[in-house]
This record gives sequence, structure tokens and C-alpha cells, in this order.
Amino acid sequence: MKIEEKTGNIAKYNVLLYYIYSPINNVVEYRDLHHQFCLDNQLLGRIIVAPEGLNGTVSGLAEDCEKYMAWIKADPRFISVDFKVEKSDVHTFAKLYVRIKKEIVHSELPVNPLEQTGTHLEPAEFKQLLKNDPNVVLVDMRSNYEHSVGRFKGAITFDMENLRDLPDHVNEIEHLRNKKIITYCTGGIKCEKASAYLLSQGFTDVYQLHGGIIKYGLEEGGEDFDGKCYVFDNRLTAEVNKINPVIISKCHICGTNSDRMVNCANPDCNEHIPICEKCGDEMQGACSVTCRENPRKRFYDGTGYYAKNTEGYKPEIAFRTRKNTKNLQIVEDLGL
Repeated sequence: MKIEEKTGNIAKYNVLLYYIYSPINNVVEYRDLHHQFCLDNQLLGRIIVAPEGLNGTVSGLAEDCEKYMAWIKADPRFISVDFKVEKSDVHTFAKLYVRIKKEIVHSELPVNPLEQTGTHLEPAEFKQLLKNDPNVVLVDMRSNYEHSVGRFKGAITFDMENLRDLPDHVNEIEHLRNKKIITYCTGGIKCEKASAYLLSQGFTDVYQLHGGIIKYGLEEGGEDFDGKCYVFDNRLTAEVNKINPVIISKCHICGTNSDRMVNCANPDCNEHIPICEKCGDEMQGACSVTCRENPRKRFYDGTGYYAKNTEGYKPEIAFRTRKNTKNLQIVEDLGL
């Protein structure tokens, strides 16, 4: 039976975004259990299991997502996990990956969010603080290609490709030490470590938007978030602002306003850039003539999304029996 047939002619899906910092001592065993649960319930997505906790984006039929959320919360270690739930007409992932990594978000920052992190602001609190406190400064903790297509009005952004680059950019907000700093990101996970790092560097009044941009859009309508939010699934971007939306990005090819994000079809480039539908068709999903003519160029299906090539990863095979040298090395490095 096809997944789409499970609820009749129209399949109703959810997209779940979540993370939780909570120690996991049995990462190998838990990874296998988690992986099998997703297989048994037709869930797709990307999930990271690390000694410090869980991080995942998952899509599936609404009823299967409900089972998944209940299953995770039934584990005492994860009872406080906060799920952001979006609606979708289709699966937003093509595959399932459940991996063991050293961190649930790659940062290499010498901090522990369980020991110290910025004060959490719920979306409603965040909105009120922005409106009523002139001493507030917003700082975007996402990568450059993410905030290029969408960001909060007046937010400070860094030209960084990864959170591990944050130490190289802290000097850019050195003059704001006396302000209230509010960090934000897609779902909140980067801010746990980013805000902790700012505190470790002597910033004293540091906050973070709990649940990130996605939760703010779901609960408060996304007011004053300009553009769209870059997401890490087949959609590439998600609408957030239902109150005063604007487009802030321009087509990389022709310069017209466009918030249609794509990955360049040339895998040797793979840049994340806005390209309008017309230019996407004309350039076959490539960001330049050189990329369009690259013999390795991927077939462009009109979406600009390409599933990551992960050689050696086979979802049907349990973790301990797979020949995935990268993950096995991580396990060895962790002493597991």
C-alpha cells in the first residue's frame, strides 16, 4: 500500500522541527531504535543523535507524526522537547537519515547550553520586547545564504558559512555590549550555543528567540520577518510572515525580485541562491553559463532541490552492520 493511500485520496502531512539538549549515553543503541521507529512509521527526514542530545527535521502523515512526537516525549530524557509543526501537502523529504555526530549542531564552540545560555523568549515576549524596548538589538546566527533570502527587519547579520565561524565575527558587535542582544535562527538550536558563546565573551544581557523563526511565524504570524525562511528540506524556503510580508532577495541571474531559492545544478558549485522560475528554466537550474555547461550538472526538475548524495548509507540496514566509515569513525572518536 502506498503511503498516500493510507488516508484516502489526499495525504495530509506534517513537517516537524525540533531539538533538545539532553545527554544520551547509549547513542549507538538509541540511533538504531530511533531509525527503526521512523522506518516503521513511514517518516522521512534528517535526524542527528549525539551525546549532547537530539536534532531533527521530519516529515510524515499527521497521524504518524503524532506517534513520533509521543514516542520521543515518552522517553524521560526528552519529555521537554518543543516540536514546531508545519502543514504540508506532501513529504518534504525524499529519504531518511539518522546519524550519530559529535554535536547536534556543528559549532565547535567551547560552551555547554545545559550550563549557560541566553534567556529564552517565547514568540509573544519577543514581539513585545521588539515593540517596546529601544535598547534591543537583533543578531542573526544563521549562515549567509540563509539570511540572504529572509531576515528580521533591522537585524545584524554575519557573512559566515557556519556557526563555527562565529568567533571571527563577534568583534562586529563589540560596540553593542550595553544593548540587549537577542539572537535568532531557524528553529532555535544554533542560538543555544551562540548565545552561550556571547555570554562567555563578556556580553551580559543576552536573549534568544525560543523556537526560532518558524515558531514565531506559527504563533505570532511572523510580523516584521522580511522575505522567506530558508529550511533544510525539499521546500528550501518556507513562508513565515502573514502580516506584512515583503521580498528582499533578487534573482541571481536577472536581478528581479525573487525569493525562490535553489541549489545550483552544478554539484561542484551547489551554491544556495535565489533564481526566478524563468531564469531557472533558461539556465537549467545553474547559476552561470559555466555551471550550466558542466558535464556533471544534475537534471533540473524545476525545484532546485537535490537530495544529498550519501554513499554507503542504506536506511534498511542497521547502523552497526553498515560500512559507513565516517559514522564509524565518529563512534570510535567518542569512545563508544
